[in-house]
Amino acid sequence: MEIRKISIVGGGLLGRSLAQKVASCGIDVGVLEVSEERAVQSREELVANLDDELRKWGITASEKKAILSRIRFTTDPMQVADCGLLVEAVPDDLPLKQAVMLRMGALCPADIIFITSTSTVSVTEIAAASGRADRVVGMHFMHPVTSSPIVEMVRGSETSDATTARARAFAASLDKTVIEVFEYPGYVVTRAILPFVNEAMHIVMEGVASAADVDLAIQLGYEFKLGPLEYTDRIGLDTMLGWMDHLFRELGDFKYRPCPLLRQMVRAGRLGRKSGRGFFEYEGNERVRSPRELVR
Repeated sequence: MEIRKISIVGGGLLGRSLAQKVASCGIDVGVLEVSEERAVQSREELVANLDDELRKWGITASEKKAILSRIRFTTDPMQVADCGLLVEAVPDDLPLKQAVMLRMGALCPADIIFITSTSTVSVTEIAAASGRADRVVGMHFMHPVTSSPIVEMVRGSETSDATTARARAFAASLDKTVIEVFEYPGYVVTRAILPFVNEAMHIVMEGVASAADVDLAIQLGYEFKLGPLEYTDRIGLDTMLGWMDHLFRELGDFKYRPCPLLRQMVRAGRLGRKSGRGFFEYEGNERVRSPRELVR
């Protein structure tokens, strides 16, 4: 069945990026936010991101206009209840995700499939609150959703084959390669990246090298597009800390114990690009580079 409209609960970093990707594929999107203020802010941030891509020749003015015409932000749950499928994209907090599933499960038609975007929380526990556990599946989209080619697909204990097939078709419509994983804390990508990022932070904390030099060494040494610390800035230091805390509690493995520097920075409000300062400083969405970096 062709998907003509999807709904996204949560217009944060992931929700906006997913909405942009879906709309660019010709599918209408309804984004549910918690308040009118957040809805306006989310739309403004989406427009700012599209303007950045326009300046870099990533999209045309007509493509920007078409994408925005397909995305509607709202605070009314009934406006997003009738859709081809619904994506829950709120922060990785189990009670919050369960509350969303409970509310939307009561409002949406019984045949609508729910997708949870969790990267660390149990899909089975999230699905249990929905009243349709067989029609809930996890899809962990990599940031940015607009350009990342993969998505991890996670079946809960009750997820049906029909739901999985529907989720695969949705991923295919977005030109995503599906990596199917068993339900386990962190899945593949998050579980693998966190110790790597954590160690980079320890290197900076111990004074071995600056954040800029650590990222440059990793980028050049391993041919990465982005260093681990700038990646953390883009995701959000508070989000990264939440992931590490969760895996440390779930698995008890010290490789997931957050670096003290990460906690210190989050407490200081240095959350990364979204706050203008993390391991690096930012103006808008662009990283501010030092004169030393510019002459390299």
